[in-house]
Amino acid sequence: MLCSRSKTVFILFSFLLVATAISITEKEARSVEEEWGTSVKERFMAEKNGENSSLILAAKRTKRKDPTDNFNLYTGGWNISNTHYWTESGLCSSGYPCLSFAFAIAAVPVSLTDIPGVGCVFLYTGQGKFHASTTDTLDYVVRQANFTSESLRNVSDYLNAAKKVDVQSIVLPGDVLSSIDNIQGKINSSATTLSVQTMENQDRIQNVLDDMRLALIIIAAVMLFLAFIGFLLSIFGLQCLVYTLVILGWILVTGTFILCGVFLLLHNVVGDTCVAMDQWVLNPTAHTALDDILPCVDNATASETLSQTKDVTYKLVEIVDNIINTMANKNFPPQARPFYYNQSGPLMPLLCNPFNADLSDHQCKPGEVHLNNATEVWKNYTCEYITPGTCSTPGRLTPKLYTQMAAAVNVSYGLNKYGPFLADLRGCNFVRSTFTDIERDHCPGLRRYTQWIYVGLVLVSTAVMLSLVFWVIYARERRHRVYTKDYNAMHSEAPRDKGPQ
Repeated sequence: MLCSRSKTVFILFSFLLVATAISITEKEARSVEEEWGTSVKERFMAEKNGENSSLILAAKRTKRKDPTDNFNLYTGGWNISNTHYWTESGLCSSGYPCLSFAFAIAAVPVSLTDIPGVGCVFLYTGQGKFHASTTDTLDYVVRQANFTSESLRNVSDYLNAAKKVDVQSIVLPGDVLSSIDNIQGKINSSATTLSVQTMENQDRIQNVLDDMRLALIIIAAVMLFLAFIGFLLSIFGLQCLVYTLVILGWILVTGTFILCGVFLLLHNVVGDTCVAMDQWVLNPTAHTALDDILPCVDNATASETLSQTKDVTYKLVEIVDNIINTMANKNFPPQARPFYYNQSGPLMPLLCNPFNADLSDHQCKPGEVHLNNATEVWKNYTCEYITPGTCSTPGRLTPKLYTQMAAAVNVSYGLNKYGPFLADLRGCNFVRSTFTDIERDHCPGLRRYTQWIYVGLVLVSTAVMLSLVFWVIYARERRHRVYTKDYNAMHSEAPRDKGPQ
Protein backbone atom coordinates (compact mmCIF):
# COMPACT_ATOMS: atom_id res chain seq x y z
CA MET A 1 0.00 0.00 0.00
CA LEU A 2 2.80 2.37 0.93
CA CYS A 3 4.64 1.64 -2.36
CA SER A 4 1.43 2.24 -4.29
CA ARG A 5 0.87 5.62 -2.63
CA SER A 6 4.51 6.63 -3.18
CA LYS A 7 4.25 5.73 -6.81
CA THR A 8 1.09 7.84 -7.16
CA VAL A 9 2.85 10.82 -5.57
CA PHE A 10 5.81 10.38 -7.92
CA ILE A 11 3.52 10.23 -10.96
CA LEU A 12 1.74 13.48 -10.01
CA PHE A 13 5.06 15.17 -9.25
CA SER A 14 6.49 14.07 -12.59
CA PHE A 15 3.58 15.62 -14.49
CA LEU A 16 4.14 18.91 -12.71
CA LEU A 17 7.89 19.05 -13.36
CA VAL A 18 7.73 17.94 -16.99
CA ALA A 19 4.97 20.46 -17.70
CA THR A 20 7.07 23.17 -16.06
CA ALA A 21 10.13 22.23 -18.10
CA ILE A 22 8.17 22.31 -21.36
CA SER A 23 6.58 25.65 -20.43
CA ILE A 24 9.98 27.24 -19.75
CA THR A 25 11.41 25.83 -22.98
CA GLU A 26 8.49 27.32 -24.93
CA LYS A 27 9.09 30.70 -23.27
CA GLU A 28 12.72 30.54 -24.36
CA ALA A 29 11.64 29.78 -27.93
CA ARG A 30 9.21 32.73 -27.90
CA SER A 31 11.94 35.04 -26.66
CA VAL A 32 14.11 33.98 -29.58
CA GLU A 33 11.31 34.66 -32.06
CA GLU A 34 10.63 38.08 -30.54
CA GLU A 35 14.30 38.97 -30.81
CA TRP A 36 14.30 37.88 -34.45
CA GLY A 37 11.51 40.35 -35.08
CA THR A 38 13.39 43.23 -33.49
CA SER A 39 16.71 42.28 -35.08
CA VAL A 40 15.48 43.46 -38.45
CA LYS A 41 15.14 46.97 -37.06
CA GLU A 42 18.29 47.10 -34.96
CA ARG A 43 21.88 47.26 -36.20
CA PHE A 44 24.83 46.82 -33.97
CA MET A 45 27.75 48.55 -35.63
CA ALA A 46 31.24 48.66 -34.17
CA GLU A 47 32.38 51.08 -36.87
CA LYS A 48 29.97 53.35 -38.73
CA ASN A 49 32.42 54.96 -41.13
CA GLY A 50 33.42 53.33 -44.37
CA GLU A 51 31.69 50.80 -46.59
CA ASN A 52 33.48 47.77 -45.21
CA SER A 53 32.88 48.41 -41.51
CA SER A 54 32.68 45.68 -38.89
CA LEU A 55 29.27 44.48 -37.73
CA ILE A 56 28.61 42.87 -34.33
CA LEU A 57 25.99 40.21 -35.05
CA ALA A 58 23.24 39.13 -32.60
CA ALA A 59 24.74 41.46 -30.00
CA LYS A 60 21.68 41.66 -27.77
CA ARG A 61 20.92 37.95 -27.89
CA THR A 62 24.51 36.88 -27.12
CA LYS A 63 25.04 39.31 -24.23
CA ARG A 64 25.42 36.63 -21.56
CA LYS A 65 27.78 36.24 -18.62
CA ASP A 66 31.01 34.47 -19.55
CA PRO A 67 32.17 31.97 -16.88
CA THR A 68 35.69 32.01 -18.32
CA ASP A 69 35.91 35.79 -17.90
CA ASN A 70 34.90 36.17 -14.25
CA PHE A 71 31.24 36.12 -15.33
CA ASN A 72 31.59 39.48 -17.08
CA LEU A 73 29.11 40.18 -19.89
CA TYR A 74 30.24 38.88 -23.25
CA THR A 75 29.93 41.61 -25.92
CA GLY A 76 31.62 40.06 -28.96
CA GLY A 77 28.39 38.97 -30.68
CA TRP A 78 27.96 35.85 -32.77
CA ASN A 79 31.39 34.41 -33.59
CA ILE A 80 31.88 30.64 -33.70
CA SER A 81 35.67 31.08 -33.86
CA ASN A 82 35.70 32.83 -30.45
CA THR A 83 36.05 30.47 -27.48
CA HIS A 84 34.34 32.97 -25.16
CA TYR A 85 31.26 32.84 -27.39
CA TRP A 86 30.97 29.07 -26.92
CA THR A 87 31.38 29.23 -23.14
CA GLU A 88 28.67 31.86 -22.73
CA SER A 89 26.31 30.10 -25.18
CA GLY A 90 25.64 27.40 -22.61
CA LEU A 91 24.10 29.97 -20.27
CA CYS A 92 20.85 31.97 -20.34
CA SER A 93 20.85 35.77 -20.43
CA SER A 94 20.83 35.86 -16.66
CA GLY A 95 24.22 34.16 -16.59
CA TYR A 96 23.01 30.98 -14.88
CA PRO A 97 22.26 27.54 -16.37
CA CYS A 98 18.87 27.56 -18.06
CA LEU A 99 16.00 26.82 -15.70
CA SER A 100 14.48 24.39 -18.15
CA PHE A 101 17.61 22.27 -17.89
CA ALA A 102 17.52 22.33 -14.09
CA PHE A 103 13.84 21.41 -13.98
CA ALA A 104 14.38 18.66 -16.53
CA ILE A 105 17.00 17.02 -14.30
CA ALA A 106 14.52 16.98 -11.43
CA ALA A 107 11.63 15.61 -13.55
CA VAL A 108 10.33 12.19 -12.50
CA PRO A 109 9.09 9.74 -15.18
CA VAL A 110 5.48 8.75 -15.29
CA SER A 111 6.44 5.16 -15.90
CA LEU A 112 9.78 3.38 -15.57
CA THR A 113 9.28 1.80 -18.99
CA ASP A 114 7.06 4.25 -20.94
CA ILE A 115 9.03 7.49 -20.44
CA PRO A 116 12.40 6.07 -21.61
CA GLY A 117 10.60 4.84 -24.71
CA VAL A 118 8.99 8.23 -25.32
CA GLY A 119 12.33 9.93 -24.76
CA CYS A 120 14.02 7.59 -27.23
CA VAL A 121 11.33 8.35 -29.82
CA PHE A 122 11.89 12.09 -29.31
CA LEU A 123 15.63 11.59 -29.47
CA TYR A 124 15.68 9.36 -32.54
CA THR A 125 13.13 11.41 -34.48
CA GLY A 126 14.74 14.71 -33.52
CA GLN A 127 18.25 13.65 -34.49
CA GLY A 128 17.03 12.30 -37.83
CA LYS A 129 15.19 15.48 -38.72
CA PHE A 130 17.97 17.70 -37.40
CA HIS A 131 20.57 15.79 -39.44
CA ALA A 132 18.46 15.97 -42.59
CA SER A 133 17.66 19.67 -42.11
CA THR A 134 21.29 20.58 -41.41
CA THR A 135 22.50 18.55 -44.37
CA ASP A 136 19.99 20.29 -46.64
CA THR A 137 21.16 23.67 -45.34
CA LEU A 138 24.81 22.81 -45.96
CA ASP A 139 24.04 21.47 -49.43
CA TYR A 140 22.18 24.67 -50.27
CA VAL A 141 25.11 26.83 -49.15
CA VAL A 142 27.53 24.70 -51.18
CA ARG A 143 25.29 24.85 -54.26
CA GLN A 144 25.17 28.63 -54.03
CA ALA A 145 28.95 28.84 -53.63
CA ASN A 146 29.57 26.40 -56.49
CA PHE A 147 27.18 28.27 -58.75
CA THR A 148 28.99 31.53 -58.04
CA SER A 149 32.42 29.94 -58.52
CA GLU A 150 31.35 28.29 -61.77
CA SER A 151 29.91 31.57 -63.06
CA LEU A 152 33.16 33.38 -62.26
CA ARG A 153 35.15 30.74 -64.13
CA ASN A 154 32.78 31.09 -67.10
CA VAL A 155 33.46 34.83 -67.17
CA SER A 156 37.18 34.07 -67.08
CA ASP A 157 36.78 31.62 -69.98
CA TYR A 158 34.91 34.21 -72.05
CA LEU A 159 37.61 36.77 -71.38
CA ASN A 160 40.21 34.24 -72.43
CA ALA A 161 38.26 33.59 -75.63
CA ALA A 162 38.11 37.34 -76.28
CA LYS A 163 41.90 37.43 -76.46
CA LYS A 164 41.74 34.98 -79.38
CA VAL A 165 39.13 36.87 -81.43
CA ASP A 166 40.57 37.74 -84.84
CA VAL A 167 38.33 39.39 -87.45
CA GLN A 168 40.26 40.02 -90.64
CA SER A 169 43.50 40.21 -88.61
CA ILE A 170 41.96 42.82 -86.29
CA VAL A 171 42.30 41.95 -82.59
CA LEU A 172 41.76 43.69 -79.29
CA PRO A 173 44.25 46.44 -78.36
CA GLY A 174 47.32 45.48 -76.35
CA ASP A 175 46.28 47.36 -73.22
CA VAL A 176 42.97 45.51 -73.18
CA LEU A 177 44.74 42.16 -73.51
CA SER A 178 46.98 43.05 -70.57
CA SER A 179 43.98 44.05 -68.48
CA ILE A 180 42.31 40.74 -69.28
CA ASP A 181 45.38 38.82 -68.08
CA ASN A 182 45.39 40.80 -64.85
CA ILE A 183 41.72 40.39 -64.05
CA GLN A 184 41.72 36.69 -64.95
CA GLY A 185 44.14 35.98 -62.13
CA LYS A 186 41.92 37.77 -59.63
CA ILE A 187 38.76 36.05 -60.90
CA ASN A 188 40.27 32.57 -60.70
CA SER A 189 41.68 33.29 -57.24
CA SER A 190 38.29 34.49 -55.95
CA ALA A 191 36.48 31.48 -57.45
CA THR A 192 38.96 29.03 -55.95
CA THR A 193 38.85 30.66 -52.51
CA LEU A 194 35.06 30.64 -52.46
CA SER A 195 34.65 27.01 -53.49
CA VAL A 196 37.52 25.62 -51.41
CA GLN A 197 36.57 27.47 -48.23
CA THR A 198 32.92 26.49 -48.54
CA MET A 199 33.76 22.83 -49.17
CA GLU A 200 36.16 22.72 -46.24
CA ASN A 201 33.50 24.19 -43.95
CA GLN A 202 30.95 21.68 -45.22
CA ASP A 203 33.28 18.74 -44.66
CA ARG A 204 34.09 19.81 -41.10
CA ILE A 205 30.46 20.40 -40.17
CA GLN A 206 29.25 17.25 -41.91
CA ASN A 207 31.78 15.09 -40.07
CA VAL A 208 30.62 16.51 -36.75
CA LEU A 209 26.97 15.93 -37.69
CA ASP A 210 27.63 12.32 -38.73
CA ASP A 211 29.49 11.55 -35.49
CA MET A 212 26.79 13.25 -33.47
CA ARG A 213 24.04 11.32 -35.24
CA LEU A 214 25.78 7.99 -34.60
CA ALA A 215 26.29 8.87 -30.94
CA LEU A 216 22.63 9.81 -30.47
CA ILE A 217 21.39 6.63 -32.15
CA ILE A 218 23.66 4.52 -29.96
CA ILE A 219 22.56 6.37 -26.83
CA ALA A 220 18.88 5.94 -27.68
CA ALA A 221 19.32 2.20 -28.29
CA VAL A 222 21.49 1.59 -25.22
CA MET A 223 19.23 3.57 -22.89
CA LEU A 224 16.12 1.76 -24.09
CA PHE A 225 17.86 -1.60 -23.75
CA LEU A 226 19.15 -0.64 -20.30
CA ALA A 227 15.66 0.33 -19.12
CA PHE A 228 14.18 -2.94 -20.38
CA ILE A 229 16.92 -5.21 -18.98
CA GLY A 230 16.98 -3.38 -15.65
CA PHE A 231 13.22 -3.77 -15.33
CA LEU A 232 13.43 -7.52 -15.98
CA LEU A 233 16.33 -8.03 -13.58
CA SER A 234 14.54 -6.13 -10.84
CA ILE A 235 11.37 -8.18 -11.43
CA PHE A 236 13.28 -11.44 -11.01
CA GLY A 237 15.11 -10.07 -8.00
CA LEU A 238 18.63 -10.62 -9.34
CA GLN A 239 20.12 -8.13 -6.92
CA CYS A 240 23.78 -8.66 -7.87
CA LEU A 241 23.11 -8.09 -11.56
CA VAL A 242 20.92 -5.11 -10.75
CA TYR A 243 23.74 -3.47 -8.80
CA THR A 244 26.14 -4.08 -11.69
CA LEU A 245 23.64 -2.60 -14.11
CA VAL A 246 23.09 0.38 -11.82
CA ILE A 247 26.81 1.20 -11.88
CA LEU A 248 26.84 1.05 -15.67
CA GLY A 249 23.60 3.02 -15.80
CA TRP A 250 24.93 5.87 -13.67
CA ILE A 251 27.90 6.22 -16.01
CA LEU A 252 25.60 6.37 -19.04
CA VAL A 253 23.20 8.77 -17.35
CA THR A 254 26.06 11.09 -16.45
CA GLY A 255 27.29 11.08 -20.05
CA THR A 256 23.76 11.66 -21.34
CA PHE A 257 23.25 14.67 -19.07
CA ILE A 258 26.54 16.09 -20.30
CA LEU A 259 25.40 15.55 -23.88
CA CYS A 260 22.11 17.23 -22.99
CA GLY A 261 24.07 20.30 -21.94
CA VAL A 262 25.97 20.18 -25.24
CA PHE A 263 22.72 20.24 -27.18
CA LEU A 264 21.45 23.06 -25.03
CA LEU A 265 24.53 24.97 -26.14
CA LEU A 266 23.91 23.92 -29.76
CA HIS A 267 20.31 25.11 -29.51
CA ASN A 268 21.56 28.54 -28.41
CA VAL A 269 24.19 28.64 -31.17
CA VAL A 270 21.61 27.77 -33.86
CA GLY A 271 19.38 30.61 -32.68
CA ASP A 272 22.33 33.01 -32.52
CA THR A 273 23.42 32.05 -36.04
CA CYS A 274 19.97 32.67 -37.49
CA VAL A 275 19.76 36.08 -35.81
CA ALA A 276 23.28 36.90 -37.02
CA MET A 277 22.32 36.04 -40.61
CA ASP A 278 19.21 38.17 -40.34
CA GLN A 279 21.23 41.16 -39.14
CA TRP A 280 23.98 40.66 -41.73
CA VAL A 281 21.43 40.90 -44.54
CA LEU A 282 20.83 44.51 -43.48
CA ASN A 283 24.53 45.34 -43.96
CA PRO A 284 26.13 42.81 -46.34
CA THR A 285 29.34 44.81 -46.90
CA ALA A 286 30.46 44.60 -43.27
CA HIS A 287 33.26 42.29 -42.22
CA THR A 288 31.81 39.72 -39.80
CA ALA A 289 32.42 36.22 -38.51
CA LEU A 290 29.95 34.97 -41.15
CA ASP A 291 32.71 35.45 -43.73
CA ASP A 292 34.07 32.11 -42.47
CA ILE A 293 30.90 30.31 -43.60
CA LEU A 294 30.19 31.88 -46.99
CA PRO A 295 32.55 34.70 -47.92
CA CYS A 296 31.69 37.51 -50.29
CA VAL A 297 33.79 38.00 -53.39
CA ASP A 298 36.09 40.98 -52.98
CA ASN A 299 34.14 44.08 -53.96
CA ALA A 300 37.08 45.59 -55.86
CA THR A 301 37.54 42.40 -57.88
CA ALA A 302 33.83 42.19 -58.71
CA SER A 303 33.73 45.86 -59.78
CA GLU A 304 36.86 45.55 -61.88
CA THR A 305 35.56 42.39 -63.53
CA LEU A 306 32.26 44.04 -64.41
CA SER A 307 34.03 47.05 -65.88
CA GLN A 308 36.41 44.81 -67.85
CA THR A 309 33.61 42.71 -69.35
CA LYS A 310 31.79 45.86 -70.47
CA ASP A 311 34.94 47.29 -72.03
CA VAL A 312 35.76 44.06 -73.89
CA THR A 313 32.17 43.73 -75.11
CA TYR A 314 32.15 47.32 -76.35
CA LYS A 315 35.43 46.93 -78.24
CA LEU A 316 34.50 43.60 -79.82
CA VAL A 317 31.24 45.04 -81.15
CA GLU A 318 33.17 48.05 -82.46
CA ILE A 319 35.52 45.71 -84.34
CA VAL A 320 32.60 43.83 -85.91
CA ASP A 321 30.69 46.98 -86.90
CA ASN A 322 33.86 48.50 -88.33
CA ILE A 323 34.29 45.43 -90.56
CA ILE A 324 30.67 45.72 -91.69
CA ASN A 325 30.96 49.45 -92.46
CA THR A 326 34.37 49.43 -94.13
CA MET A 327 34.34 46.06 -95.88
CA ALA A 328 31.17 43.97 -95.95
CA ASN A 329 28.79 46.75 -97.01
CA LYS A 330 31.20 48.24 -99.59
CA ASN A 331 31.39 47.36 -103.28
CA PHE A 332 35.11 47.32 -104.06
CA PRO A 333 36.62 46.82 -107.54
CA PRO A 334 38.49 43.52 -108.13
CA GLN A 335 41.89 45.21 -107.84
CA ALA A 336 41.13 46.29 -104.24
CA ARG A 337 42.05 42.96 -102.68
CA PRO A 338 41.99 41.89 -99.89
CA PHE A 339 39.00 44.18 -99.34
CA TYR A 340 37.33 42.87 -102.48
CA TYR A 341 35.78 39.39 -102.45
CA ASN A 342 32.88 40.11 -104.83
CA GLN A 343 30.48 41.54 -102.23
CA SER A 344 26.96 42.05 -103.51
CA GLY A 345 23.33 41.99 -102.50
CA PRO A 346 21.40 43.86 -99.78
CA LEU A 347 23.41 45.65 -97.09
CA MET A 348 23.69 43.70 -93.84
CA PRO A 349 22.56 45.30 -90.55
CA LEU A 350 24.99 46.55 -87.94
CA LEU A 351 25.41 44.87 -84.57
CA CYS A 352 23.84 46.76 -81.65
CA ASN A 353 26.43 47.76 -79.09
CA PRO A 354 24.96 47.38 -75.56
CA PHE A 355 27.33 50.07 -74.23
CA ASN A 356 28.46 53.57 -75.06
CA ALA A 357 32.10 54.62 -75.09
CA ASP A 358 31.85 55.55 -71.39
CA LEU A 359 30.43 52.02 -70.73
CA SER A 360 26.98 53.35 -69.91
CA ASP A 361 23.97 51.47 -71.30
CA HIS A 362 23.20 52.10 -74.97
CA GLN A 363 19.81 51.98 -76.64
CA CYS A 364 19.75 50.05 -79.92
CA LYS A 365 18.88 51.93 -83.08
CA PRO A 366 16.23 50.75 -85.53
CA GLY A 367 17.60 48.14 -87.92
CA GLU A 368 20.45 46.99 -85.66
CA VAL A 369 20.61 43.35 -84.68
CA HIS A 370 21.06 42.21 -81.11
CA LEU A 371 23.78 39.98 -79.72
CA ASN A 372 21.33 37.15 -79.08
CA ASN A 373 20.25 36.73 -82.72
CA ALA A 374 22.93 38.41 -84.85
CA THR A 375 24.54 35.17 -86.03
CA GLU A 376 21.18 33.81 -87.24
CA VAL A 377 20.39 37.03 -89.13
CA TRP A 378 23.83 37.23 -90.74
CA LYS A 379 23.57 33.72 -92.16
CA ASN A 380 21.26 35.24 -94.79
CA TYR A 381 24.07 37.57 -95.87
CA THR A 382 26.70 34.87 -96.27
CA CYS A 383 27.71 33.92 -99.80
CA GLU A 384 29.08 30.70 -101.25
CA TYR A 385 32.24 30.46 -103.27
CA ILE A 386 33.99 28.12 -105.65
CA THR A 387 37.26 30.00 -105.72
CA PRO A 388 38.53 30.39 -102.12
CA GLY A 389 38.16 33.95 -100.89
CA THR A 390 35.77 35.09 -103.64
CA CYS A 391 31.97 34.98 -103.48
CA SER A 392 30.28 33.09 -106.31
CA THR A 393 26.77 33.91 -105.06
CA PRO A 394 25.30 37.18 -103.74
CA GLY A 395 26.29 37.97 -100.19
CA ARG A 396 28.18 40.37 -97.95
CA LEU A 397 30.21 37.86 -95.96
CA THR A 398 32.42 34.96 -96.92
CA PRO A 399 32.00 31.80 -94.79
CA LYS A 400 35.40 32.47 -93.19
CA LEU A 401 34.54 36.06 -92.33
CA TYR A 402 31.17 34.96 -90.99
CA THR A 403 32.87 32.46 -88.69
CA GLN A 404 35.24 35.13 -87.37
CA MET A 405 32.42 37.61 -86.74
CA ALA A 406 30.23 34.92 -85.13
CA ALA A 407 33.05 34.12 -82.69
CA ALA A 408 33.26 37.78 -81.69
CA VAL A 409 29.49 37.96 -81.24
CA ASN A 410 29.36 34.80 -79.11
CA VAL A 411 32.06 36.11 -76.78
CA SER A 412 30.33 39.49 -76.51
CA TYR A 413 27.00 37.84 -75.81
CA GLY A 414 28.51 35.64 -73.08
CA LEU A 415 30.22 38.53 -71.35
CA ASN A 416 27.10 40.69 -71.54
CA LYS A 417 24.95 37.84 -70.19
CA TYR A 418 27.02 37.73 -67.00
CA GLY A 419 26.72 41.48 -66.45
CA PRO A 420 23.76 41.25 -64.01
CA PHE A 421 25.50 38.43 -62.15
CA LEU A 422 28.62 40.53 -61.70
CA ALA A 423 26.54 43.51 -60.60
CA ASP A 424 24.90 41.36 -57.91
CA LEU A 425 28.27 39.95 -56.98
CA ARG A 426 29.59 43.44 -56.40
CA GLY A 427 26.88 43.99 -53.79
CA CYS A 428 27.33 40.47 -52.34
CA ASN A 429 23.71 39.78 -53.21
CA PHE A 430 24.29 36.04 -53.66
CA VAL A 431 25.30 35.73 -49.99
CA ARG A 432 22.43 38.00 -48.96
CA SER A 433 19.87 35.82 -50.77
CA THR A 434 21.48 32.65 -49.39
CA PHE A 435 21.25 33.82 -45.79
CA THR A 436 17.73 35.15 -46.32
CA ASP A 437 16.59 31.77 -47.64
CA ILE A 438 18.27 29.93 -44.77
CA GLU A 439 16.72 32.20 -42.15
CA ARG A 440 13.27 31.80 -43.74
CA ASP A 441 13.26 28.15 -44.81
CA HIS A 442 15.78 26.31 -42.61
CA CYS A 443 16.16 28.10 -39.28
CA PRO A 444 12.70 27.26 -37.86
CA GLY A 445 13.30 23.55 -38.40
CA LEU A 446 16.82 23.65 -37.00
CA ARG A 447 15.65 25.34 -33.80
CA ARG A 448 12.71 22.96 -33.45
CA TYR A 449 14.73 19.78 -33.96
CA THR A 450 17.53 20.75 -31.59
CA GLN A 451 14.80 21.29 -29.01
CA TRP A 452 13.41 17.81 -29.76
CA ILE A 453 16.84 16.27 -29.18
CA TYR A 454 17.27 18.26 -25.99
CA VAL A 455 13.86 17.17 -24.64
CA GLY A 456 14.51 13.57 -25.67
CA LEU A 457 17.82 13.48 -23.85
CA VAL A 458 16.21 15.00 -20.75
CA LEU A 459 13.42 12.43 -20.73
CA VAL A 460 15.69 9.46 -21.36
CA SER A 461 18.40 10.39 -18.88
CA THR A 462 15.97 11.44 -16.14
CA ALA A 463 13.79 8.34 -16.55
CA VAL A 464 16.73 5.96 -16.51
CA MET A 465 18.32 7.78 -13.57
CA LEU A 466 15.19 7.36 -11.46
CA SER A 467 14.69 3.86 -12.77
CA LEU A 468 18.08 2.92 -11.34
CA VAL A 469 16.88 3.97 -7.92
CA PHE A 470 13.62 2.07 -8.20
CA TRP A 471 15.36 -1.06 -9.52
CA VAL A 472 17.47 -1.20 -6.39
CA ILE A 473 14.50 -0.50 -4.12
CA TYR A 474 12.29 -3.05 -5.86
CA ALA A 475 15.00 -5.72 -5.98
CA ARG A 476 15.72 -5.29 -2.27
CA GLU A 477 12.04 -5.30 -1.42
CA ARG A 478 11.41 -8.43 -3.48
CA ARG A 479 14.38 -10.19 -1.94
CA HIS A 480 13.06 -9.22 1.49
CA ARG A 481 9.59 -10.57 0.65
CA VAL A 482 11.04 -13.86 -0.55
CA TYR A 483 13.12 -14.13 2.58
CA THR A 484 10.11 -13.34 4.79
CA LYS A 485 7.95 -15.83 2.91
CA ASP A 486 10.54 -18.59 3.31
CA TYR A 487 11.00 -17.75 6.97
CA ASN A 488 7.27 -17.84 7.66
CA ALA A 489 6.87 -21.06 5.71
CA MET A 490 9.68 -22.69 7.69
CA HIS A 491 8.18 -21.76 11.04
CA SER A 492 4.66 -22.68 10.04
CA GLU A 493 5.79 -26.27 9.30
CA ALA A 494 7.50 -26.72 12.72
CA PRO A 495 5.57 -29.03 15.22
CA ARG A 496 3.59 -27.19 17.78
CA ASP A 497 4.30 -27.79 21.50
CA LYS A 498 1.66 -29.97 23.14
CA GLY A 499 0.29 -29.35 26.58
CA PRO A 500 0.15 -31.84 29.46
CA GLN A 501 -1.91 -35.01 28.87
